[in-house]
Amino acid sequence: MRGLKGTYLKLRRVLRQGFFRPQIVTFLPALMLAGYWFGGEGVILIAALLFPVLALMGGLLERGDSSGRRDGATDLLLREDFLDLLGEAIPRAEAQNWTTACFVLEIDDWPTLVERVGKTAAETVLRRTGERIESAMRGADFAARLDGPRFAVGLDPVRRINLDTALGIAERLQGSAGQAVSIDATSMHVSVSVGFCLHTRAPQRTANALLAAAEAAADEARANGPGGTRAYSREMQAQITARHALVDDLLTAFSEGQIKPWFQPQISTDTGRITGMEALARWLHPERGMIAPGDFLPAIEQAGLMERLGEVMLHHSCAALRAWDRAGVSVPTVGVNFAAAELRNPKLCDRVKWELDRFDLRPERITIEVLESVVADTDDDTITRNIANLATMGCPVDLDDFGTGHASISSIRRFAVSRLKIDRSFVMRVHEDREQQKMVSAILLMAEQLDLDTLAEGVESIGEHAMLAQLGCGHIQGFGLARPMPFEDTIGWIEKHNAKIVETPILKGIARE
Repeated sequence: MRGLKGTYLKLRRVLRQGFFRPQIVTFLPALMLAGYWFGGEGVILIAALLFPVLALMGGLLERGDSSGRRDGATDLLLREDFLDLLGEAIPRAEAQNWTTACFVLEIDDWPTLVERVGKTAAETVLRRTGERIESAMRGADFAARLDGPRFAVGLDPVRRINLDTALGIAERLQGSAGQAVSIDATSMHVSVSVGFCLHTRAPQRTANALLAAAEAAADEARANGPGGTRAYSREMQAQITARHALVDDLLTAFSEGQIKPWFQPQISTDTGRITGMEALARWLHPERGMIAPGDFLPAIEQAGLMERLGEVMLHHSCAALRAWDRAGVSVPTVGVNFAAAELRNPKLCDRVKWELDRFDLRPERITIEVLESVVADTDDDTITRNIANLATMGCPVDLDDFGTGHASISSIRRFAVSRLKIDRSFVMRVHEDREQQKMVSAILLMAEQLDLDTLAEGVESIGEHAMLAQLGCGHIQGFGLARPMPFEDTIGWIEKHNAKIVETPILKGIARE
């Protein structure tokens, strides 16, 4: 029965994708007229009887139980029937010493898209994407909508296919699916990530194993940025398993307070005094010790926990400011990084205000750090409104990693930026490299003309510190000054630093004419 079902579904798919395409149906009257002209009434009679039969077999006239096997939004197969056809393709490929493969495509950043355009428009995107995926397939291949914005394509067995060939197929599917979609007289572009697996590389020669491998590759593609493409490998499965375990550990870490901010000092190049701290997330695991931010921050983002991290960082930063005040040491402000996911929250300003009131702090004590890439790329009204409202509230706004995100001057004004944080890539060896000095000087001149303060990140040597001070950079931060430290170590460091200020000559900036 399973074999007959697979044969029927394949036949119906070929009829729908081949004979009953809109281009063919459009020319049907002309074809009937030609048949009558050359064959007489007999041809018309045969066509009149044959067409309904073919239409029924192709599923055009079905509205009963069989229609339930198709996705309502895209009219593609559902997972169960897709697995049936994939299960038929694998033994046929093995018997002929040919190859089949499974491709999984997913529209990137789907929740944001739905939030931006609405559910109805999002369903239009799904439908158009499904149609375009089908248009890029051969007639004998088959496609399904798995769940949400995820689709699958199965290849009818082919004589010869390797990873390069499969990559070409993936890119063709990706290019077709990623074409602009017209909604309400506007064009909207979406990006699609693709993962694929040849049946010969799957963990087992079964439909479930092949689809699961392709889905794992798609997850890996999404994890490496929008529009990614990945082929399945056994090493990938181990990485995915480790990542899932890390996400489970993260939930425990948040609930047990293992993730906290460590603080890195920022000082004035004119006076040497502390002008602030930056709060940087650190995870001290009870068994694995200190886990590098590069290892756990991507996992937090993929798990959708960036807002949870933001809440933790803001709360502990406010608590630290209150504790420094009580200890009699001066830390004017703490910079807290706000990710795009947090900035999309309409209630962000209320949360920040509530924490400030809770610890009896003025708004200027919390500096809002926003990546330049967020400012440069966003057209989200909520992000724009949140940053503007926080600035109006009195929170300074730092544009982080400046020089890497191509933010325009108009966007700097629109987001009420008060300070540019010069990316460390411009700071490295600035005391030795004349080209680096020119770049930094250009940034500083622009900042001066826009009445913005400046801070150089990643300062690692006395030479870099001295050159930045001479060029006129207002503040510095980096390992050359101090590494990030837990709150418990900050008061001692601040007291030692303040004691050294009277012994250190002040580095004056170059006077500008």
